[in-house]
Amino acid sequence: MMKETKLRIEPVSETSWILYLGEEIDVHLAPLIGQFSERIANRCPEVIEVTPSYTSILVELDVLHADFDKFPNRVRRLHSELVQGKSDDSSRLHLLPVYYSPEVAPDLIELADHCGVPVEEVIRLHSSCEYHVCAIGFAPGFAFLAELDERIAHPRKTTPRKKVAAGSVGIADRQTAVYPSESPGGWQIIGRCPELLFDRMKDPVSPFVVGDRVKFEPISKDEYLRAGGEIGNG
Repeated sequence: MMKETKLRIEPVSETSWILYLGEEIDVHLAPLIGQFSERIANRCPEVIEVTPSYTSILVELDVLHADFDKFPNRVRRLHSELVQGKSDDSSRLHLLPVYYSPEVAPDLIELADHCGVPVEEVIRLHSSCEYHVCAIGFAPGFAFLAELDERIAHPRKTTPRKKVAAGSVGIADRQTAVYPSESPGGWQIIGRCPELLFDRMKDPVSPFVVGDRVKFEPISKDEYLRAGGEIGNG
């Protein structure tokens, strides 16, 4: 169900506007922000770039081909169409296999101890619900997923690792994510996904857009290795 929102539009520069759809993080905003961003990109040829986030959308215009002052009224009409239910819920569900094991997840046991639950319960809670893609950033294709069960929420590490393997599944506070490529990182690593989630040779380079949904599916070591997963490497 589409969440009703009030739209607030403010100029950021001579070429960009920011559209606010909420005042605080709310996972139910993600579908609207995702669809709204897609609609703006598809229907407004004067738009150069659309950057969705948790509560807002940053829009960059080509001012040589756009009437900057008329843009707010244009997007208000698009927003009105969405909240009146004239759009389809086109959010996609991504099913991601995850091998949950200390072999590839150096923080799994420590996180379970910190939260006071067995490792098996960490895995069950993490894989039992759907998450919304609320924002994409930090690294190309890195999708911030919310909202994690509070029983396994855990802060970032105070000292980030210099290297986290591609496919690592992490937790930070009430968010979770998959590292799409090897990079530094401070999230608590509890598993690893064998699928390639960022490929510069593909279009799009990442399967995720804001508003999509993600669900994790526990797999065995054999299934992980057959899918191309590797042990070690960070």
